Amino acid sequence: MLLYYDNFCGLFSPFFVSDDAMELYEILEPTITSLGYELVDVERSSRGRLLRIFIDKPSGISVDDCSAVSNHLSRLFEVENIVYDRLEISSPGLDRLLTKKSDFIRFSGELVRLRLRLSLKGQRNFVGVLREVSDEILRLEIDGDILDFELNNLEKVRLVPKL
Repeated sequence: MLLYYDNFCGLFSPFFVSDDAMELYEILEPTITSLGYELVDVERSSRGRLLRIFIDKPSGISVDDCSAVSNHLSRLFEVENIVYDRLEISSPGLDRLLTKKSDFIRFSGELVRLRLRLSLKGQRNFVGVLREVSDEILRLEIDGDILDFELNNLEKVRLVPKL
């Protein structure tokens, strides 16, 4: 599983995981999964007072879904002594982040916007069709050419919304 986390983009990464962030993720992932949702992303404000959690499911997220998850997590956080002032539960939106290997597989064939940590051929931003992910390499088709990107060099990958 590919996990990224840094304050810049809110993702989980093996290179930037704080103990607090990983502990929170380890609590949220099985809990949200057991409720029938996918944990997409977690954002915590710099002072830790705002906790924003993005969830998804194949049929999409409704206000009732957000309310149900919020009610469940409020009780869980009380038991786990997780301090926050405001909890927000949201769908990932049309331009959802892709953070896990399973996301790249699920959204294969979709148009994505990708930003790298370190530039490739003098460029950090790319837009193309996600073709595949294997052996820690993501393949993106750009103007008929296939470019390979190392997963550990990905800073942010988002779907390009279909309007």
